[in-house]
Amino acid sequence: MSINKVILIGNVGKDPDVKHLESNVSVANFTLATSESYTNKSGEKVTTTEWHNIVCWRGLATIAENYIHKGSQIYVDGKIRTRSYDAPDGSKRYTTEIYAESIQLLGKRDGAPIEGAKSSEQIHTGESADTNDSFGDKEGDVSPF
Repeated sequence: MSINKVILIGNVGKDPDVKHLESNVSVANFTLATSESYTNKSGEKVTTTEWHNIVCWRGLATIAENYIHKGSQIYVDGKIRTRSYDAPDGSKRYTTEIYAESIQLLGKRDGAPIEGAKSSEQIHTGESADTNDSFGDKEGDVSPF
């Protein structure tokens, strides 16, 4: 048995880039920063930041489009996926992404709640994040509240 599970809490680095595909399927992409601080041997505080590429499909993409903005603090639960693509120069490139299965809106860095959404509201698709699924429309995919 194996498990592919990722849990992240961080701040959104840019507004989601949302694309509307065939059959009314939406996909949203954005970056999420997670930071970790420690004190080094010299007594200086050091902060390291990791950037994660987040991918949301269907109803979560719509939620991302409407409620997630640069600076928003969110909780993401999902799976790691690595894929390859051909770069414009002809070389093969690889990218690692987090396919979100649920998102919890935590608020903004300044503590203000996300406009139009209840603070600490969890949104879950209940669907597989696998892009190989058929993309048929499903009524009631996601209810944000």
